[in-house]
Amino acid sequence: MPTTRRTARAAAASTVRAAARAAARPPATATADARRGIQSIEIGGRLLQALTAARRPLKLSQLAADADMPPAKAHGYLVSLQKIGLIEQDARGAYALGPFALTLGLASLQALDPLREAEGVVRELVDRIGHAVAMAVWGTHGPTVVRLIEAPIALHINLRVGTVMSLTQTATGRVFAAWLPARRVQGVLDASQAQALGGDAAAPSRRAYERELAQVRAIGIARAVGAPLPGINAISAPVFDAQGGVALVLTAVGPAGAFDPAPDGPIARAVKSAALEVSRRIGYAGGS
Repeated sequence: MPTTRRTARAAAASTVRAAARAAARPPATATADARRGIQSIEIGGRLLQALTAARRPLKLSQLAADADMPPAKAHGYLVSLQKIGLIEQDARGAYALGPFALTLGLASLQALDPLREAEGVVRELVDRIGHAVAMAVWGTHGPTVVRLIEAPIALHINLRVGTVMSLTQTATGRVFAAWLPARRVQGVLDASQAQALGGDAAAPSRRAYERELAQVRAIGIARAVGAPLPGINAISAPVFDAQGGVALVLTAVGPAGAFDPAPDGPIARAVKSAALEVSRRIGYAGGS
């Protein structure tokens, strides 16, 4: 299967999973709870959810079992779903998501705004850990803060929307450098970082830097412990898009006396979990 086809299938599958999670959430009001839907659509949706969860074509018997219905019943729904392109059959007679499912998935992904999807998750993260969290994207001059959710604990540092973060000296920068294509990172590394928070005057050697980035990729986060700002700790984690690229980076930051920087500590776990949740919301189908 061509790469673009596989990517589109993953996007569609991820979108169907997101829709299933949304459907499982409690309704916002009693009125919503009282709404009556069309049962046949809900039953057909179970087949789509089962295919999505499997991530591979399924024979009728397996698909019906996964959707918790008799094969004879499932077959009728599959015929209708196939007619509108939501499902297709391969040469072995197994069922998979069809071309219209791919179109729906891509349309949904194109309408997603990673920052909008992240906002609620990040506010919950701030409430949970009690520290500020910054959201950064890759800008013209490198990692750039575009949102900052404050916490009750005051931060006496010059961190604000628009701040450009050092690629080598900050946790945010190291996360971008760890996962972005090297050619994109190199141009910023070669440029002057004099205006960046945590300037690169004490930048590590290339070999040492590559070792740092390998460790970041291995544990899934980057940490800044008392540097570049004395008395300030930070933990950053990547948010991935449907294609597996870095869409943005979440960075929790706080005073060293109250901020546990351990890679397996509660703050690190909370930041990673929040980043993965946002990744799922914008179509990422990879592992944690």
